[in-house]
Amino acid sequence: MNNDYKRIVVKVGTTTLTHDNGKLNLKKIDQLALILSDIKNSGKDVILVTSGAIAAGLTKLGMTTKPDCVKSKQAVASVGQCDLMFIYDKFFSEYGQTVAQLLITKSVLNEPTLKANVLNTFEQLLDYGVIPIVNENDSIAIEEIVFGDNDTLSAVTSCLVNADLLILLSDIDGLYNENPKKNPQAKLISLVSSIDENILAMASDSCSKFGTGGMITKLSAAQIVMKKGIDMVICNGSNVKSIYDILDGVQVGTLFKGAQENA
Repeated sequence: MNNDYKRIVVKVGTTTLTHDNGKLNLKKIDQLALILSDIKNSGKDVILVTSGAIAAGLTKLGMTTKPDCVKSKQAVASVGQCDLMFIYDKFFSEYGQTVAQLLITKSVLNEPTLKANVLNTFEQLLDYGVIPIVNENDSIAIEEIVFGDNDTLSAVTSCLVNADLLILLSDIDGLYNENPKKNPQAKLISLVSSIDENILAMASDSCSKFGTGGMITKLSAAQIVMKKGIDMVICNGSNVKSIYDILDGVQVGTLFKGAQENA
């Protein structure tokens, strides 16, 4: 494993965690728990930023479509958070790993005292050998205090904890010069050293009916972490073992190279 990366944040999207029908993919969650626990055992700090609360809540409540009104989404997310963490705790425990839940809103990181408290909690959990599992606090969030997507949340979290690497597990292989779902001839871009208007023009909206965000939010996340010197990789979450390849220096997906201090 790449010893240059000591603290790693992994963000997993709803499409990675669920089957096409929106129900949780337990095999995938089990694989994720195994790999992250193994990486933790190698001596690295690991933080997981997870989506999937609403998808889990829909399944638990026997619903097939995401509700439109805010209070219904918040209620579904509340049910889903409980079920999702139960499942994570079960699978991580199978590999001898303890996890903890942190639910965050934008207002927490915008207020200095609350921000310091959250950072202290992260550091203490990591000192205890725990893998923090982070999600937005959808059950209480309103427009003024939401991040809006977990790509942004994972980027902000990476900066907060001074991570070395952010991995976004998505439903796409990386950044393409065109939308590969519309143009099969689109080419994957393996390395991005800076984000300009040409790179931004390559972004397209998410096609998932269960997830949120898209390539635009991922590029926004890349801009946030690259300024702090943090590397970021977008890769396809269909094969979570790609995390090993990334840490071994194998070219996977798109690497967004963090700015160097002497650059």
